[in-house]
Amino acid sequence: MTARRTHTGPGGTDRFGARVVALSYARLDLSVAAPPQTLDEALAVAAEHFAFCPDNIRQGYESIRLYAEEALVDHAHWTFWWD
Repeated sequence: MTARRTHTGPGGTDRFGARVVALSYARLDLSVAAPPQTLDEALAVAAEHFAFCPDNIRQGYESIRLYAEEALVDHAHWTFWWD
């Protein structure tokens, strides 16, 4: 029996319609068809993003809440990068 994969990448394709639009050795860009619309929803996604790529928050925002507010709520493009 084979397990079915239902979650792909940070934020997941099922919940937000995220699709890879660019990929390099140190960067991932996603197009997001249905981004979070509320801060509560975005905070949950921000925690997933932090687990996947802490540099996004640690080196770009003062807090995970600020990241959720400024980079996730109603934003259709998500970028992840690694040093």
